[in-house]
Amino acid sequence: MKRSSPQPVPPIQRARPTTWRNSLRRAGAITDVPGIEVGHFTDPRRPTGCTVVMAREGAVGGVDVRGAAPGTRETDLLHPLNLVEKVQAITLAGGSAWGLDAATGVVRWLEERGLGYDVKVGRLPIVPAAVLFDLLVGDARIRPDAAAGYAACEAASSRRPAEGNVGAGAGAVIGKIFGIDRAMKGGIGTASVTVGGVTVGALIACNALGDVVDPDTAAVVAGARTLNGRRLLDTRQALLRGDATRPLLAGTNTTIGVIATDAVISKVQATKLAQMAHDGLARSINPVHTMSDGDTLFTLGTGRSGQNPGMMVLGTMVAEVTARAVVRAALSARRLVAGDLVLPSALDLQAP
Repeated sequence: MKRSSPQPVPPIQRARPTTWRNSLRRAGAITDVPGIEVGHFTDPRRPTGCTVVMAREGAVGGVDVRGAAPGTRETDLLHPLNLVEKVQAITLAGGSAWGLDAATGVVRWLEERGLGYDVKVGRLPIVPAAVLFDLLVGDARIRPDAAAGYAACEAASSRRPAEGNVGAGAGAVIGKIFGIDRAMKGGIGTASVTVGGVTVGALIACNALGDVVDPDTAAVVAGARTLNGRRLLDTRQALLRGDATRPLLAGTNTTIGVIATDAVISKVQATKLAQMAHDGLARSINPVHTMSDGDTLFTLGTGRSGQNPGMMVLGTMVAEVTARAVVRAALSARRLVAGDLVLPSALDLQAP
């Protein structure tokens, strides 16, 4: 019996990189979740800023910290074993640990309006916070403070929030692993999805050490550049072939964000969803959760939809919107010149 010759294996068809124009179309926003408001404060002197994600009526909160160099406030309150069930706002800020002061201004704004946890002698607003390191851009003595947090609350609304070089993303930089002179401008982005009448939205400030990649094609969107600065390097491939990195100061990066839903969730479920949201970071940032990142994601559940589609569906949704918001943070960023430092945007490196 004559054997048939083996058939040739077809080559792998790699996804063709796009110019990202379609990705800049409206992709929803965290404010599509009923009960959620967002406000930015941007200080143009450096630049730096802060962002508040507010749930005036309170929302069940969760958090998961994966980066090894986090800067946070009141995250222990969100542990399922601890007392407080709901929070009134989450603060995201630049300025590294100094930027945590912005949350004080958010607390003051909420207290003035009688919002917060009833402690009998008054209403105590619960405002967890996380910060990113943007001190390498401009004058490091300028950073968000309590007044900045208060101003972000004054600007808060349920309208679609601005993206790019604003709020906590104002001084964000992507891809510093081979030196900040070969990095690119990061920013803040938002996205949402709705399934069966339940909405999940994300707001992400991306200041990652690694590259931002398209989760659908694996193409690099923004990050470390080649020596001549004209093309994307692809950090993953560069590390695997042994390219030498620059010495890194711990904590000089970090991606932080908030994922909100109108599903009815418990505090345990909010914590699990925060964990699952990090899958979205892993799909859209490479490398991620490094020793020089303080990656921190919060979740908020307003319960406005009156239903819960199950954790399998919600987990898929939170990972998806997180990845989309990361890509939008990179695509919405704009070129920044700070002294001798020039940080191009993702669109600057795309062919027309």
